[in-house]
Amino acid sequence: MSGLVRILVSRHAAFYTPLIATIAGGFLKEEGLASTYAVKPPDRGTFAMLEAGEVDVVQSAVSSNWGRIEQGLTDLPAHFAQINRRDGFWITSRNPDPFRWSDLEGKHLLADHGPQPLAMLRYAAIRQGVDWEKVSLVDAGGPSSMDSVFRSGAGDFIHQQGPAPQQLERDGVGHIAASVGEAMPQVAFSSLMASREYLVTPEAAGFGRAYRKALVWIQESPPAEIAVRIAGFFESVDPEVLGVAMDSYKQIGCWSSDPEIPEAQYQQSLEVFSSAGLITGRPPYDEVVVPTPE
Repeated sequence: MSGLVRILVSRHAAFYTPLIATIAGGFLKEEGLASTYAVKPPDRGTFAMLEAGEVDVVQSAVSSNWGRIEQGLTDLPAHFAQINRRDGFWITSRNPDPFRWSDLEGKHLLADHGPQPLAMLRYAAIRQGVDWEKVSLVDAGGPSSMDSVFRSGAGDFIHQQGPAPQQLERDGVGHIAASVGEAMPQVAFSSLMASREYLVTPEAAGFGRAYRKALVWIQESPPAEIAVRIAGFFESVDPEVLGVAMDSYKQIGCWSSDPEIPEAQYQQSLEVFSSAGLITGRPPYDEVVVPTPE
């Protein structure tokens, strides 16, 4: 088989290593598939790009369908594989003192204000006994802007995906204090979605097989080896820092060797969004999730 898979990501981070490794590890090539990889333009929406036929596979989250379902929209793309089963953000502190979640109270936290990251952070903090109303949240913009602001001396804590926290620690700017993912149950955090029409194509089946191989390879490989393989996607990151990020994600059990999205984790994600008041109903699992093609 020969074909092209056009991959679009909402964000580029080490958190999405399973998808990146599918390309960098040569697993798509083994299936006779070439690929393109691009980050979503700021002025475009992933659903619109899928509908226009501009991309084939998109890094997203099951939660991206929920608001549209509540608006009465139908014929939505389906989520066919899980990327992360834990929240992949860390809290980094300015000081090396032992961290308690209650330390966030009365302090300034540069938080990622994406709807899902913020909802997950809130859920984890409350679960750890934090009085959320006492946390002073700072919206410093996107990930790169947040990092620059923290490096300039603003804020007591910052909330980031890897490898940014590991780089801050290596640079002596901060100290990783806690994993948000470890502070809450496993959850359907990020996933791969595609149009239902695409998912019945030979290319989709080939992609599914390649993705399964990448997940198994990640489970079996040392963090440093994974970092070397995906380093071309992170040219500005110190390879040792990238290896530390790989190790950190593996330690919290972020990635599974099974690409299927478990219904229990889907329901946990619904619980997080309900608790944050972001949804009013509970869209059915089977309306959003389909099996991984193979």
